[in-house]
Amino acid sequence: MKKNMTFHKRKIWVVLLCCILMMTGLIGRLVYLMCFRSDYYYKKAKELHEREREIKAARGEILDAKGKVLASNRTVCTISVIHSQIKEPEKVIALLSEKLKIDEAEVRKRVEKISSIEIVKTNVEKSTGDEIRECSLAGVKVDEDYKRYYPCGSLASKVIGFTGGDNQGIIGLEVKYEEVLRGQPGKILTTTDARGVEIDKLGETREKPIEGKSLMISLDVNIQEFAQQSALKVMEEKQAERVSILLMNPQNGEIYACVNVPEFDLNDPFTLTDDLNMQLNESGITIPSEDHNEQSELAVQTASGKTNTERKQELLNQMWRNPCLNDTYEPGSTFKIITMAAGLAEGVVSLNDSFYCPGYKLVEDRRIHCANRRGHGAQNFVKGAENSCNPVFVTVGLRMGADTFYQSMKQFGLLNRTGIDVPGEAGTIMHAQDQIGPVELATISFGQSFQITPIQLAATVSSLINGGTRITPHLGLYCEKTDGSERISVQKETEQKRILSEETSARLRSILFQVVENGGGKNGKVEGYQVGGKTATSETLPRGTGRYISSFLGFAPADDPKVLALCIIRNPQGVYYGGLVAAPVVRELFENILPYLDEIGYYEKNETINRN
Repeated sequence: MKKNMTFHKRKIWVVLLCCILMMTGLIGRLVYLMCFRSDYYYKKAKELHEREREIKAARGEILDAKGKVLASNRTVCTISVIHSQIKEPEKVIALLSEKLKIDEAEVRKRVEKISSIEIVKTNVEKSTGDEIRECSLAGVKVDEDYKRYYPCGSLASKVIGFTGGDNQGIIGLEVKYEEVLRGQPGKILTTTDARGVEIDKLGETREKPIEGKSLMISLDVNIQEFAQQSALKVMEEKQAERVSILLMNPQNGEIYACVNVPEFDLNDPFTLTDDLNMQLNESGITIPSEDHNEQSELAVQTASGKTNTERKQELLNQMWRNPCLNDTYEPGSTFKIITMAAGLAEGVVSLNDSFYCPGYKLVEDRRIHCANRRGHGAQNFVKGAENSCNPVFVTVGLRMGADTFYQSMKQFGLLNRTGIDVPGEAGTIMHAQDQIGPVELATISFGQSFQITPIQLAATVSSLINGGTRITPHLGLYCEKTDGSERISVQKETEQKRILSEETSARLRSILFQVVENGGGKNGKVEGYQVGGKTATSETLPRGTGRYISSFLGFAPADDPKVLALCIIRNPQGVYYGGLVAAPVVRELFENILPYLDEIGYYEKNETINRN
């Protein structure tokens, strides 16, 4: 018996000890939570009874080089409902349906949905939002928001880009500089009871949003507008498919204008232009549905089997494309500038070298014709450039050989993307080095059988004529706070790479000046200014369709270039030669732009030229 009692006493003490230990642990844990973690759990408890609504930050403006606003914001409203706070649901449904022009059934669905907060409509005009707010219906929230607005409409649309319904960039500079422009959203915090109903007496607290920074770009509205007008004029006169114009500073890569007509309305970017809408209507085949009153767009198919919606999206993507960056083409004779530079740099040709053109050049079993089928006869290298003689440039290319020519293109930066600060840049489409035979080399030397982007051609030629330093084309200059207190460059500092000697660059400029002064580029002459340049006329693939691309690349002043222009006209009707169609466009541009650049200090006029 005593033995059993002793055993039970031990059990009791063990149980008691365990209880003491548990109580000590619980007390310790309680002390820890109350003393050391109180702030954390207070915050968590508060969050359980707080409802959060975001306040969007004003997006930073985009400004041209002179401070003109290209992208700004308009105040709009976001209309939301809080189910737990609605006292008169039928009044709410009727009001929102009337003011927001939304079907009553759709509004009812959102009002009756059990959620903390339900958005009914965004981007509502402020006047409408104010009318809804004045009705003071419980459970209806009107928060001010921002919608992107573009004061210049379609100007530089494919460069600037646009934002979506969430005010985030979709294409162009808007998406490239999203981090700079978007700002930091704020918050509206309201205290609620356990049912989620706001406690009136406690009101609300706000965390102010931080506005996005403004972005200054090199684009000049005056230059852009004039270039766009010139592009539209020649497109209409020549019934061309599209016209692209690039204007840039060859010394530092700043882009003054980037035109791609037809452009689109930045304030209505999801509406097709007239010509594309016509394509959509012409390609659509309507397949009747069982219920003709509720026919879906998905029931409309194109001849290719794609739905009308899919076809429209394809056309929208086509409308938004920037051909200067996103599309490649055969440059034709403007590429002879690269062949000149490479040949002079490698020492395989000099200015006075003699050539003979019978109207063609025989390469292996191929007869490669000159534009002048009767031939240019005897001529030196400069005269061959003035005449844009294919046999001369084929000879220079063959003298270099495939490996040397390929390495020159690599050194010049042609085989890489330029790194321009606009998304979607395409790369050069070139033969693999080991696949370049004599015939391929011959055609490459005068700008055929490969493709590059217009921006790549403009950037490379700029680098060859500016003294031989490779530049990176760009639009972004710097960003700054709205109060102007902080200004930061958005361009990364990169080591300036020399790709051509200053001496060879000077010789190249001299030849190109002669091309405009005495050769095929005569229509690019501007009185009072020294202009250098090169024309081009290339046939699009497949050959034999009668479709051509006319272009002219010009720069001024010829001895110290401050501005370079590239005009590309796709499929002009009638006369299609670059010297007759594209060169006059650049001449007109220079006649108006050069004095303007001189006036505002971008350009220093030079009357002399180094002809060494």
